Amino acid sequence: MLKKKTLLILSPGFAANEMDTTCLPAHQVFVTTLNNIYPELNIIILAFHYPFIKSRYQWFGNEIISFDGRSSPIKLKMLGLWFRVWKSLRTLRKNNEVIGMISFWCTDCALVGTYFGKIYGVPHFSWITGQDAKKENKFVRIIRPKSKNLVAMSDFLAAEFFKNHGKKPEYIITNGIDISLFRQDPGAKTIDILGAGSLIPLKQYDVFIEVCEALAAQFKNLNMVLCGAGPEENLLRSMIQEANLEEKLVLTGELQHSEVLNKMQQTKLFLHTSNYEGFSTVCLEALYAGCQVISFIKPMQQDIPHWHIVTTKEEMIAKAKQLLENERTEYTGMLPFTMEESAGKFMQLFGY
Repeated sequence: MLKKKTLLILSPGFAANEMDTTCLPAHQVFVTTLNNIYPELNIIILAFHYPFIKSRYQWFGNEIISFDGRSSPIKLKMLGLWFRVWKSLRTLRKNNEVIGMISFWCTDCALVGTYFGKIYGVPHFSWITGQDAKKENKFVRIIRPKSKNLVAMSDFLAAEFFKNHGKKPEYIITNGIDISLFRQDPGAKTIDILGAGSLIPLKQYDVFIEVCEALAAQFKNLNMVLCGAGPEENLLRSMIQEANLEEKLVLTGELQHSEVLNKMQQTKLFLHTSNYEGFSTVCLEALYAGCQVISFIKPMQQDIPHWHIVTTKEEMIAKAKQLLENERTEYTGMLPFTMEESAGKFMQLFGY
């Protein structure tokens, strides 16, 4: 029996079904891009922790194996999970021609992938995509990765990983977007300021509201929107009320990915207030949607047109004011990186 050429992807989580567009949307785009470029390639995703169910199911023609890492007793949780994943990897290798493995984040997925790859001679790369580059990531000292097996999503992450763990990733493969998800006729720019993301402390949406409050005092009739849901939602709603912004700043709650992209295409300025970011997908999407983007983190050494880097809240307010006041500010789409390029670079690492 002819075995299928198979790529295994190890991830903390993945979409629970085809309607689940909010779970790691960039990683979903990465998989569908691989499908489009390499339709003959069999892709199997092993989701360690989410969905919260042990299952095998199909997602746009790709097999997903979910392990629900929460279900084991606390003391044995991680070891039990890793054993079940390891057992599944052995079966997959037996039944398929596995050309390689990619771990999303250099955490427990990379731990299992690294040692399985060493023992069974399967090429494995860890894609450092965010907080796994931080010093607090204790998995790195257990994994003991080699530089040649590390891929950073941005120059910023490569520098952070080297600073915190003493290993310089050999490869930079950037984040990208799928332009087919955007509407051909975006309509008018009716939203002045937009933010989008999980409402968690890392994203600093309290700063977003403070910036909006300062700008609302200087501009009449500003239309401002914050898309997202999370544990800080009630706090942020209280801040909006205290700042008397209920009529100017709408907190939408969680929206489907397509709805967020539609709003981006109607937006002038996209503010990203996160205090740490590997390579923000929403910023890349906002650029393509024709927004001017302002953020605190510079992902690449090179400058990216229409993406402005500031260091303080005051600088963000000043830059936003400057852009809104300038009649010559351009709201044209920018496409610095595509997921097609990223997918192709990864497959080159496997000699495919």
